[in-house]
Amino acid sequence: MDTPVPRATGTPPSPWPTVARAVALLTLIISVLLTAFAWPSVRSYVHDVPVAVAGPTAAVEQVSAALDQRLPDGFAIIEVADTAAAEQLIRDREVYGAIDVSSGTPQVITASAAGAAVAQALQSVAIGLGQAQGHGTSGTSPIRDLVTPPADDPRGAGLAAGALPLVMGGLLAALLLTKLVRGTARRVTGALAFAITAGLAVAAILQFWLGSLGGSYSANCGAIALTMAATSLSIVGLQSLLGYAGFGLGAVVMMLIGNPLSGNSTAPEMLPGRSGTLGQLLPPGAGGQLLRSTAFFDGHGATHPVIVLMTWLALGAVLCLASGLQARRATTVAAGLQRTPASPASATTATRRS
Repeated sequence: MDTPVPRATGTPPSPWPTVARAVALLTLIISVLLTAFAWPSVRSYVHDVPVAVAGPTAAVEQVSAALDQRLPDGFAIIEVADTAAAEQLIRDREVYGAIDVSSGTPQVITASAAGAAVAQALQSVAIGLGQAQGHGTSGTSPIRDLVTPPADDPRGAGLAAGALPLVMGGLLAALLLTKLVRGTARRVTGALAFAITAGLAVAAILQFWLGSLGGSYSANCGAIALTMAATSLSIVGLQSLLGYAGFGLGAVVMMLIGNPLSGNSTAPEMLPGRSGTLGQLLPPGAGGQLLRSTAFFDGHGATHPVIVLMTWLALGAVLCLASGLQARRATTVAAGLQRTPASPASATTATRRS
């Protein structure tokens, strides 16, 4: 008697073309991720960075020519009359620094809290000006840092490193709220409540534990909360209206475009081309600039970031409202179809059958 051969159990292995397609897709994804995050850093350079030059017209023109020769198109020069006017522009976040020639000897004024990379570029300018003034190959013009980061984090590493967790927190909030919470109003409430609690927690960690923030704790909380609300609510709105395609669209905009182009680790003006301008129109970039304003500049320069974040917040609310109206309309239509009486022809047919 022959022993029966046992039948194969389980799902058969995937065909090799499927494996090849998966490998190709993964390669494409990692290439896009690398390009999105590495390209802005590798191609960063100083261009159109606003700086003030204070002093007589002839001296200002001489310094402007020297700057253009050292870094062509690197700086956008704003001429002011004296040191006080230059310092006011720095504190108002109109410029990143200044070169003061009002006393005859050039002095470089920086604001490293506005961006360490730009401050380093201005320090190199000070070396060039010192050499031009005949101080020798190792000479440098005097440098004064007007607005510095806290002593516990002199490089501003905490603020730069905190940008990515804020974006990821907004994405995670949107994902969990759409998964665990039913009802548009409840999702919106959850997103806003999370933004408030996240603002309180993140600001406390950065300011009181890591020492990366100065200024008012409540103002810093508000800046972080507004950033989180704009990020999470806009993605909740996209997902509510478009489903998982909306969530994917929001993730791409915030993570692959907004975060690399935020300029939080350097400065928007140092990103290649006009990509820094685009980054400031998205929540990660606007949120980073707003937090710098509240932490180091008493809120100066916060108007544009607040407008951008409020616009994204309003967009998310409108998308959630549209999704709710769409769902209510679909429910009304379905209920109406259920209540629709049978047609006369159907009733006659039913009578004959009986």
